[in-house]
Amino acid sequence: MNCEEFKQAITADPSFDGGAAHLSGCADCAAYQAELRVFDQKIANALALSVPALRMPELPEIDSATVVTLSRRNVVVRSWLAVAATVAIAAAVGFRMLGPDLPTESLGDQIIAHVNHDPNALRVTRTPVSDELLNAVVSSDVAKMDHSPGLITFAESCYINGKNVPHLVIQGESGPVTILLMPEEYVTEASSISGDNLTGVILPVGKGSIAIVGGSGERLDEIQKRVVDSVTWDT
Repeated sequence: MNCEEFKQAITADPSFDGGAAHLSGCADCAAYQAELRVFDQKIANALALSVPALRMPELPEIDSATVVTLSRRNVVVRSWLAVAATVAIAAAVGFRMLGPDLPTESLGDQIIAHVNHDPNALRVTRTPVSDELLNAVVSSDVAKMDHSPGLITFAESCYINGKNVPHLVIQGESGPVTILLMPEEYVTEASSISGDNLTGVILPVGKGSIAIVGGSGERLDEIQKRVVDSVTWDT
């Protein structure tokens, strides 16, 4: 018996006591057998639950007509439960099949939610990101971008609407302004977005779009042109 044959046998039945000749010269299989038996014993101990004796309550005597009525009711209840279960299963399956086509959160709502849940990006600072980091986030296969929009103090690749996009922050007049470069997110026209103390716009740029979001007091119209002019999509 070789190692493979022995391990198959001991795995199928941890109490297997054959292969003594093989075990005498194979420390690896001996250790495997010991570990498997310890594990098997732990499972046995875990399943050895102490269950108290079952005591049935005394039930009042009922006539045969009542038994028939109760039986019919049980059949009806079981039938309705079966129908309800079938409907629930069908609804669940249908939801899973149709789920990808159901309406989802709008692009604007996703952008506002992302800005709100990334407070580390909205720090007031005069420290720019390095050119190495900016080039890594806005890689050459996505777009080319210069520094004309302003002081870029944050750069990170983030997940928006199922796609990884460059998330940048510049320092505006009233505070940090978020810029999301979305080369694969085509929009037909500019649309305003807003949230708690936030206002912004999604701009069509070539075959993609750019979102710009700032505080409610920020003058984004002066930033929009600088941002759009600074970006050139790779495709």
